[in-house]
Amino acid sequence: MFDLETRSLAAELLNMSQERGFTVATVESCTGGLVCGALTAIAGSSSMVQGGLITYANEAKAALAGVPGELIEQHGAVSEPVARAMAEGGRARLHASFAVSITGVAGPGGGSIEKPVGLVHFACAGASATHHRERRFGELSRDEIRRLSVLEALDLLREAVLAGP
Repeated sequence: MFDLETRSLAAELLNMSQERGFTVATVESCTGGLVCGALTAIAGSSSMVQGGLITYANEAKAALAGVPGELIEQHGAVSEPVARAMAEGGRARLHASFAVSITGVAGPGGGSIEKPVGLVHFACAGASATHHRERRFGELSRDEIRRLSVLEALDLLREAVLAGP
């Protein structure tokens, strides 16, 4: 179901989490649960994966991850502040050591000059800090933007697990 690169990165992340005693969670918008799916495709993942929230709609971001509606209104759903709030809310609600979030414009429509197709914001929340990344993948296919977003999210989570809480 997932390509070799995704499966390898997910397995590496889960092995590192297990060695260090960390748990992980996901809060996903444009990837619709693919990151959590990649993690749970690995045998033994149940001891490290707390769960995943699919927060595609703004209302779900607020209801499930606790993102303040005012934050979405002020910055838009595809923004650094919202990505950070998604990760922090998911970590707290799923009681995970680390939570990664993704919010972006996968296309082919829905982009604007300020937020073009291929713009994706990522955040990873741990006990002591929340880290953010912004990627502009360009006008690739929807599937390719989502695939690259999964890899980016797994990599961000792997870096956080390596650094520790």
